[in-house]
Amino acid sequence: MKQLLRKLASPLFTALENAEGEYEYSRSHRTVLYVMGLLFLLLSGIGLYFSISINQLAGLFPVILFAGIGLICLIVAFAGSDKAVAKIWRNRNETFSK
Repeated sequence: MKQLLRKLASPLFTALENAEGEYEYSRSHRTVLYVMGLLFLLLSGIGLYFSISINQLAGLFPVILFAGIGLICLIVAFAGSDKAVAKIWRNRNETFSK
């Protein structure tokens, strides 16, 4: 399952995993990414419910946006490498040359 998901989301993982330098990864970062993804999907579902109940199609834009962010978070948390999770959190040790 993970390998299929990694193949489908390979453009996302390629962009996240091609970072240079060392990175700092903590297991809690992946856990928080799961929680954040679920919260964004919950927010998307609530927005969809209210958008349909008041018959406003303009409310679908934030629903699509929040659902996309939630799915990206869950995909990276589930199938991403430690480096991809660190890249999402911007936890990399970079040395800047002058």
